[in-house]
Amino acid sequence: MKLISILILISITTTVQSHSQSQLLESDYRLLEHRIFGNGDYEYSQDAESEEQEFPSPRSVLFKSMIIPGWGQIENRQIWKVPIIYGMFTGIGVYAVFLTNQYHDYRAAFYNLNQDEDNDFRFGPTPERLRNINPNQLQSSRDSFRNRRDFMFVVMGLAYGLNILDAYVYAHMRSFDVSDDLSARTVIGPAIIADGRPGLSLKVSLHKK
Repeated sequence: MKLISILILISITTTVQSHSQSQLLESDYRLLEHRIFGNGDYEYSQDAESEEQEFPSPRSVLFKSMIIPGWGQIENRQIWKVPIIYGMFTGIGVYAVFLTNQYHDYRAAFYNLNQDEDNDFRFGPTPERLRNINPNQLQSSRDSFRNRRDFMFVVMGLAYGLNILDAYVYAHMRSFDVSDDLSARTVIGPAIIADGRPGLSLKVSLHKK
């Protein structure tokens, strides 16, 4: 009986010592890891903070582009894109107005051609250039101009979305350093893996030469 008690006491003592050594080893490895990578993490946080101050938030750029087209490009320091954006909107708008006027003329000519002598000219008088034209041709041209006019509204919406997408994507991409004077630094050091055992970690950082 005494022998069994002594064995149990020895087992408990060994388990406690092993757990204490494991905790001490883990804290030592974490301290060593912090000493090795501490400066790099500090530099990274400093770089991230300065980068955040230099580059606007992509979310902010997104909302500004939705409010006023071209505002996001100005925030991204791409003001040269603003005339292109408004030139695109102007071209689509002018063409849409032209198609609308043509549609109204052909609609009036087709309507007046199919009325009696008591025509109320609901859509206006028939333009001179459209007199004595076949009704089928008038109807076909009217429908064609109407469909093209409606499609220009869709194109206008796509241009508005493209303006937003361009500003948002560039806001994400502009912080990436793609210069030729980049180099990589690889650091291998101690680390604590998932189950608390010591191991090795590999960290790769990019920095300018």
